[in-house]
Amino acid sequence: MGGGRGRAARISSGDIEAQKALNAAAPKVANLKKRILALFKPYTRSITVMIVLVLITALISVFPPLITQRIFDEGLFPTNTAGLILAPNMPHLYRLLGVMVALLVASNLIGIWQTWLTSKTGNRVMGDMRVTLFDHLQKMELAFFTKTKTGVIQSRLANDVGGVATVLTNTVSSVVGNTVTVIAAAITMLILSWQLTLIAFLLMPILVFVQRRVGVIRARVAGQTQESLSTMTAITQESLSVSGILLAKSFGRAQDESSRYAQENDNQIALQVKQMMTGQWFFALVQVFVSLLPALIYLLSGFFIVRGNEQITAGTLVAFTAVQARLLMPMMGLLRVALDLQTSAALFARIFEYLDMVPSIQDRPDARVVNEERVGEIEFDSVSFRYPDATDDERPTLGNVSFQINRGEFVAFVGPSGAGKTTIGYLIARLHEVGEGRVVFAGDDVRELAQASLIDHIGIVSQQAYLFHDSIAANLRYARPDATDEELRTACRKSNILDTIDAMPDGIQTVVGEQGYRLSGGERQRLAIARVILKDSPILILDEATSALDTVSERIVQEALDEASKNRTTIAIAHRLSTVQHADRIIVLQAGEIAESGTHEELLELQGLYSQLYSQQASEPRS
Repeated sequence: MGGGRGRAARISSGDIEAQKALNAAAPKVANLKKRILALFKPYTRSITVMIVLVLITALISVFPPLITQRIFDEGLFPTNTAGLILAPNMPHLYRLLGVMVALLVASNLIGIWQTWLTSKTGNRVMGDMRVTLFDHLQKMELAFFTKTKTGVIQSRLANDVGGVATVLTNTVSSVVGNTVTVIAAAITMLILSWQLTLIAFLLMPILVFVQRRVGVIRARVAGQTQESLSTMTAITQESLSVSGILLAKSFGRAQDESSRYAQENDNQIALQVKQMMTGQWFFALVQVFVSLLPALIYLLSGFFIVRGNEQITAGTLVAFTAVQARLLMPMMGLLRVALDLQTSAALFARIFEYLDMVPSIQDRPDARVVNEERVGEIEFDSVSFRYPDATDDERPTLGNVSFQINRGEFVAFVGPSGAGKTTIGYLIARLHEVGEGRVVFAGDDVRELAQASLIDHIGIVSQQAYLFHDSIAANLRYARPDATDEELRTACRKSNILDTIDAMPDGIQTVVGEQGYRLSGGERQRLAIARVILKDSPILILDEATSALDTVSERIVQEALDEASKNRTTIAIAHRLSTVQHADRIIVLQAGEIAESGTHEELLELQGLYSQLYSQQASEPRS
C-alpha cells in the first residue's frame, strides 16, 4: 500500500508540473467578458426574440400588484366620498379578476416559449464551444499530446465546457428578465409609496458589495475543483482502459488504483462542498433581509398612518408587500448570476487557455500541394532535431543528418534504441517540425507544403496498430470512407488477413473491441496494413511494424508488408534486421547520426555497427 501511495504522489506531482508548464506556455486570457459575449454573436436573432419575450413577461408582472390594489380598494372594500366602506362592487371585481387571470395565463405561455428559446440558444452556444475546442485540439502538434494526458484534455472538453452550461443557457434571459423585473417592481413600488421604496432598497449596496467578495472566493475554488476533475478523468482514462486494467491486474495493483481514485475523489468532494457552501451564508442573509422586510414595512406604515399619511391605504400596503415579495426571486437571481459569472470566469479562462494555444506546425498562407511528378523523392539536408521538452545539455535526437531516397526505393533505418529512427519517419510526415536543415518531399521543403496534401501521400504502419471499438469494416473505411465491400476484401486479401476475417461469425462486420483487443497482435497489424493498402499512398513508412510479434506472426505480417510495399517508396524503421535484409539500402543510425549506409551484404563486409547488431540478433533465441 505504501508503494501505491508513493506512485499516486509521483503522478499527482507530475500532473501539476505538466499543467503549470502548459499554463505558462498558453497566452493569458484577455477581455474575458467580451469573448464570452462574442460566443452569442451567431445567435443574435434568437437572442433578440428572447429579450423581447423577457421584456413582455417582465412588463406584464408590473400589473398584477396594481390590479391587487384596485381589487382591495375598488372591488372588495370600496368607499364613498365620506370615506365609509361600502359593499363589494362585484361586477368591477369580476372584471379585475378576469384581467388578472388573463395576464397570468399570458405570462406563463410566453414563459414556456422563452424557456425553450433560452435552452436551445444556450446549448447551441455550448455545443459550438465544444466543437471549436475539439477542432482546435485536432490542429495541435503531436508534441502537445505526448506531454499532456488524454484524461486532462477530455476534462477540458467535458467538465470545463459542461461547467459553464448554466451560465451559457441562463445568463442572457436571467439578466434581462430579472433586471427588467427589478426595475419594473421598483417603479411600481415608487408609484405606490416612495417612502416605503426608499426603505426597501436602503441595504442593497451593501449586499452587492458582499456578493462581489464572495464571487472572488468561489472563482478560486471553482478553478481548484476543475483541476481535481481533470485529475480524476485522467485516472479514469488510464486505469479503466483495456491496457490500464491489464497492467493493474498483471501487477496486482487494482486496489492501489482504487485507492488512488478514492483519494482524489475525497478531494473532489471536499472542493464541491466548499464551492457549494461558499456564499450560502450570504444568500441566507439576503433571504432573511427580504423576508423580514414586510415586518419593517408594516411597522413604518403604522407610523406613517398615525402621522396622517392618507396615501397608505390597505390596498396600497397589500400591493406594496406583494411587489416586495415578488422582488425576492429576481433580486436573488441577479445576485446568483453575478456570482455564477465570477465563478465561471475560471472555467472560461481554462477553455480559452486551450483555444489560445497556437499550433507550432501550421500551413503557410502560400502553402503548395505536393508535386505529383516527383512524389517518392525524399531528402534530408543537414537536419538536426531535438524534442521540445529536451534540456539544453541533452544531445539532439538527430544531428546534421543528410540522405536522399529515390522514387520506388526501399530504404531501411536501423540502429540501437534511441538512435533517432522513429523521429525520421515523424519528420517526413511533418508530425514534428524540423529544428535545423530541411526535409525535402517531392522537391519541396515540407514546411512549404499543405499538411493535408503531404499526409495524403504518406501511409504509416506503426508498431502499435490503433483500432477503434467498431467493426472491421468501419476501421478499414477510416482510410477511405467511400470504399466498397469488395475493395475492403481486396485490401484484406493483400494483407493476408481475409481468411481470418471470413472465419469469424460476423465476418467483416466483427467488432474488434477497444484498441482491437479481440484480435491477436499479428491480426491487428495485418488489419492496419490493409487500412494503409486501402489508402493507396505512394509513400509507405513502416515504424517497427513487426518488432512486437512472434516469429510466425512476423513472417505472415512481413509477407503482407512486402505486398504493401510494391510499387511504392518505402521507409522501414526496423529493430529486427532480418526484416530489412532485402532493402535497397540500409542506413545505420547511432546517437542521432548516420554511422553507416549500404546494402545488407555491404554493411556486413564493413564489420561495423550493423555487423555487430546482426551478430547479436542472430545469436538471440526467437520464440
